[in-house]
Amino acid sequence: MSDAAPLPTAAVILAAGKGTRMKSDLPKVLHPVAGRPMILHVVEAARALGAARMVAVLSPGLAGVAEAVKPAAIAVQDPPLGTGHAVSCALEALGDFEGGVLVLFGDTPLIRTRTLVALRAALAPGVAVAVLGFRPPEPGAYGRLVLGADGSLERIVEAKEAGPAELAIGLCNAGVMAIDGRHLKSLVGAIANTNAKGEYYLTDVVAIARARGLGTVVVEGDADEVLGVNSRVELAQAEAILQARLKQAHMEAGVTFEDPASVRLSIDTQLGRDVTIGPQVVFGPKVKIADGVRINAFCHLEGASVETGAIIGPFARLRPGTVIARDAHVGNFVELKNAVLGEGAKANHLSYIGDADVGAKANIGAGTITCNYDGFDKHRTQIGAGAFIGSNTALVAPVSVGAGAITGAGSVVVEAVEADALYVERAPPVQKPGWAARFRAKKLAARQPKS
Repeated sequence: MSDAAPLPTAAVILAAGKGTRMKSDLPKVLHPVAGRPMILHVVEAARALGAARMVAVLSPGLAGVAEAVKPAAIAVQDPPLGTGHAVSCALEALGDFEGGVLVLFGDTPLIRTRTLVALRAALAPGVAVAVLGFRPPEPGAYGRLVLGADGSLERIVEAKEAGPAELAIGLCNAGVMAIDGRHLKSLVGAIANTNAKGEYYLTDVVAIARARGLGTVVVEGDADEVLGVNSRVELAQAEAILQARLKQAHMEAGVTFEDPASVRLSIDTQLGRDVTIGPQVVFGPKVKIADGVRINAFCHLEGASVETGAIIGPFARLRPGTVIARDAHVGNFVELKNAVLGEGAKANHLSYIGDADVGAKANIGAGTITCNYDGFDKHRTQIGAGAFIGSNTALVAPVSVGAGAITGAGSVVVEAVEADALYVERAPPVQKPGWAARFRAKKLAARQPKS
């Protein structure tokens, strides 16, 4: 084994496909899996490997994709003439790079960094091409990888050109490769388009490399990793696989899912130790849950932070900018947006708390709302520590309620409430004895047929 230091790594991500089978105005590789565009899963896997350069090969008109993959360089493939041609389009952006070049696909969001590490490491001295192989349950139309007696890769045979012995091979071509950058330009430049489609196939570099006495090898990965997403059905399959991966990792780290199959995570969901998640909980992007939190059934969280010991739900919604402090409680049908619920504070029933700061151990009564929007601007509500907000209080922002203050049920608060004060705003009660009975009698009489 050589002690030579590994060459640096670059990544070429092929994403020029139109994705017509998705039947969508959104470019295929921008469709999300676990809340992240699928091409960014590939970018992150390469970035975690330490790729020094990254080039995305796109077709014209994919400005949204180009924006998403920044700061990767962009190469344009026009017209599309096969995978070999796509890699050739990236050569100018790679420049004189002589490290290991990974050739990846923007529609394979399940590829793991550990697999790319193994593929990159296979470019040992004398090896110019390493191909990622996998063993699907049904090899079907996949190209077969034919190995030599020494375990090296002899050739790639397309299924339609394979004989019975080759079709019996279970090891298939995933398309992903690592190529020694010192040979890349020469190998790709030697690919011919003498085939029925007149295209340049990257798989031809195996035969070209072997003809030049260069080594070619196979690295095996899991079949799930190379699932290409070309339709909404395959998008759902990729989502299910990644959800299972994420939940398994969280459970191994100390999280309890009472019904794992019904919970949806985002790729960046952070869950602490001894967190318990009830059924039908959805985590949007940018959610951070500290240790010992319980999230009950049917909650939706996005862009929110929940600190140790808090209890959320059931049927609660935490929107972006929300912070739930230690030991706070958020109950059923409570929505918070851009709000801080202080330590030990409670909002247990049927409330909307938006653009607000709620002090420690304050209590928000059922039906309370912060009237934070005047049709043009958002305004903030300040509620002091230990305040008690009576049921059905409307807090018309900007407004403040002092520490320890109480608002009477049904009040509309339009001015600052002093600390420890009682604020009551109601119309004088009016009671008219017998009015209801007379009203009903009048209505019933009106319905009697006229003689």
